[in-house]
Amino acid sequence: MIENKMPSDTIILVEDNPGDEALTLRALKKTNIANDIVVARDGVEALDYLFGTGQYEGSGIQKPAVVMLDIKLPKINGLEVLERLRSDERTSRIPVVILSSSDEECDIVKSYDLGVNSYVCKPIEFSEFSRVVAEMGRYWLLQNKRPSERN
Repeated sequence: MIENKMPSDTIILVEDNPGDEALTLRALKKTNIANDIVVARDGVEALDYLFGTGQYEGSGIQKPAVVMLDIKLPKINGLEVLERLRSDERTSRIPVVILSSSDEECDIVKSYDLGVNSYVCKPIEFSEFSRVVAEMGRYWLLQNKRPSERN
């Protein structure tokens, strides 16, 4: 299996709601974020992409700039995806942002207990949603400093 040693500038959006997916992609595009964006529509697809399994067999471990992860996903939920990423040494340092409509304290606490880097509640208003996604994109892609995989 090919190992991808350096983190890429790819964004992984894990979102099962087509409306939220479209809004997120539109907000990132509107902010002139030109990074490649891979969309996974359930937890299994996200893990397959990140670990190079299933339909992505042979592509090796993918180390994106950031994973934008919804909690309520089909097949495998977002918290299980997060737990799997954090439990594997090869993916434990990938920045993960929960982008969820849930503002339930138990979801927030569980996300941080599992090692999420940030938890953001999806705003209902499009203009606010756009602003929040744009700020997230700028921060994680332009301001956040990631370690090389040699450390």
